[in-house]
Amino acid sequence: MSATETTPAIIRISGSNFSMRVLAAAIILLFCYYAQGVVITLLLSILLAYFLDPAVEMLERAGVPRTVGAMAMVLLLILVLVAVGYGLGTRIANFSDNWPKYGSVLRSAADAVEGKINGIEGRVAPVGGSAGAPGGVPGSSGLLHNLVLRGMGSLYALFLEITFMPFLVFFMLAGKREVWHGTLQLFPVARRTQVKETLEDLREVLRDYLAGMTVVTLMVMAASSVFFWIIDLDYPILTGMASGILNMVPYIGAVLAWVPAFIIALAKFKTLSGFLLIAGVLTGIHVLALNFIAPQLVGRRVRLNAVAITVALLFWGWVWGGMGLVLAIPITAALRVICDHTDSWRPIGRWLSA
Repeated sequence: MSATETTPAIIRISGSNFSMRVLAAAIILLFCYYAQGVVITLLLSILLAYFLDPAVEMLERAGVPRTVGAMAMVLLLILVLVAVGYGLGTRIANFSDNWPKYGSVLRSAADAVEGKINGIEGRVAPVGGSAGAPGGVPGSSGLLHNLVLRGMGSLYALFLEITFMPFLVFFMLAGKREVWHGTLQLFPVARRTQVKETLEDLREVLRDYLAGMTVVTLMVMAASSVFFWIIDLDYPILTGMASGILNMVPYIGAVLAWVPAFIIALAKFKTLSGFLLIAGVLTGIHVLALNFIAPQLVGRRVRLNAVAITVALLFWGWVWGGMGLVLAIPITAALRVICDHTDSWRPIGRWLSA
């Protein structure tokens, strides 16, 4: 009698493991979605700490205390970001002063496209069909309200990143050994060697990815700026910087880079050939950078297949928007490293790197 009573209990316990994992994953996803400002700030701080750690270690080997070296690198990073932001801000301010010239052309093009669409709708719509409610699109106020709320959320996330990130990066760099030792203490003694190897591999992968993508982004910025300067496009450096930043988003970044250049080119080109030239050259620059240069600098360590990258872009872009597109690759690469060092997850790691 006792044997028959214990069997269902064992089945319930083993069967509930999958449900508990699904529930835990759902809770983590909800936390990442609703606390995106905190999570994104933490992830960016970790990436920057990995990126600056070699320089801090070099200063430490030269006799500089680690705390002083960490402070120096964080201050240097802030100075570089302020200088880049100032240069970019002046160019954006100059562009905004001349926006009426581009805005009028853009409105004319938008009106022409809208006229074409209305003409098509007029042919397709049934006679006597409803023309819609007067006074605007129904639900436009709700859409505007949602956009304002999303904008406030983005500003809050930006505020967190600007104010907290330098402190987090400094504390991570200065207390690296304490953080490393404390992380290992979270795991049983029998698994600490495995966790240590995982963390070391993760450090190398993220460090190589950040260094490689920095070089590739700068190269795309330079090549795009030179191209825009050759064709005498206004604001070549500003548009080239936008092209380089968008290159950090695989695949779709090459298409998104067309948009800033097309807007500025509206005031210069009156025929389709100029826009085709911009699209073709920008696509060539991005394809060359992502398929020939980036694999030599990044691909050997990241090892992610095209399907995994595409799914990661779709998922994290849905969760975090534009910042999710930027962080999708390092997050997926970190997941691949963890899977490679976990016996039960190794099939997932092999699929990600297949």
